[in-house]
Amino acid sequence: FGIVYGISEFSLSEDIGVSRFEAKQYIDSYLENYKGVSAFMKEVVENARNSGYTTTLYGRRRYIPELKNTNYNLRQAGERIALNAPIQGTAADIMKIAMLRVDAALRAKYPEAKLLLQVHDELIVECPEDIAPEVAAVVRREMEAVADLKVPLIAEAKWGKSWFEAK
Repeated sequence: FGIVYGISEFSLSEDIGVSRFEAKQYIDSYLENYKGVSAFMKEVVENARNSGYTTTLYGRRRYIPELKNTNYNLRQAGERIALNAPIQGTAADIMKIAMLRVDAALRAKYPEAKLLLQVHDELIVECPEDIAPEVAAVVRREMEAVADLKVPLIAEAKWGKSWFEAK
């Protein structure tokens, strides 16, 4: 994912333990093989330069003044922000919508189940043990139906007496 978010060859080389030259080759090869990714990246940055912001699929804006900065390093950081924001922002939007839908569905059918916590792309729900399978099915159904994308959202639902046990 680092490539799609604009990772530099230096950072990639540090992350995977190769030379900067090898990291550059890896990035170049990836973008050559996945020309749609490269086109997407160029379009996102160019649109952000022109408008001053990027948007999520749900229309939320992230303004990026760094793209107009005279300092090269700050402009590069702005490009990375421009690449990251639509993807990470859309993921955050989807998760927020999922939380609202899961909470509403649980209140309607299983009021004794409580949405406790969100951690990245996970929701932690507390409920009586005897209804855990049914609650898990509701959570999974709601999370998978939250967005109509070209690639389906797949959710797993597990349960246990602790978060560790449910993993």
